[in-house]
Amino acid sequence: MYIGWILFGLIALLSWGISAMLQSKFKKYSKVPLDSGLTGRDVALKMLHDNGIFDVQVISTAGMLTDHYNPANKTVNLSEGVYHSNSVAAAAVAAHECGHAVQHAKAYGPLTMRSALVPAVSFASKWVMWVLLAGIFMINIFPALIWIGIGLFALTTIFSFVTLPVEVDASSRALAWLDNAGIVRDSNKAKAKDALKWAAYTYVVAALGSLATLIYYIFIALNRR
Repeated sequence: MYIGWILFGLIALLSWGISAMLQSKFKKYSKVPLDSGLTGRDVALKMLHDNGIFDVQVISTAGMLTDHYNPANKTVNLSEGVYHSNSVAAAAVAAHECGHAVQHAKAYGPLTMRSALVPAVSFASKWVMWVLLAGIFMINIFPALIWIGIGLFALTTIFSFVTLPVEVDASSRALAWLDNAGIVRDSNKAKAKDALKWAAYTYVVAALGSLATLIYYIFIALNRR
């Protein structure tokens, strides 16, 4: 059990460190303007159109680093700091989210798989902690319950790992397009790549944290006696 808590502590510390570094990188590169003067919105629209996508809207959403692509209503949602900014950071984030739109348009396998998992994962996320908690308290009376909870949690863990190639591919598409379209110069290309690299690390840590938690619950179930 002690090993489990130590592992959780290390992952939590790593997650905090990466999150802090990501915010620091975003703040730093938000001060580096694009030579073209294009805003995040402009970059997003140009990348979409360059890829033959004209049925996706680019809208502004509240918050910081709340950027995401919604395949359900085909919208690229950019945070206010990205939507209106003409910085390298804004261009990198906007292009990354449009990378997901390109994946959607091209029926990219891992994205299709992730989308298919969404209904099941939404259900699992809603009930998993309640089932696990009940399973732990009733472990000697109804041992099967904790395994049901573990199964639900396993779905969320699988989702976290399926997300990794989706995010990496979106960043690769973004960087390739930013370079080919001449949006970022050679001096700024490394900055855009660095910003996206740290963003990807957050997903890696989330996946590892989910896996560690899953293993922890499995140990509880196996050592119930």
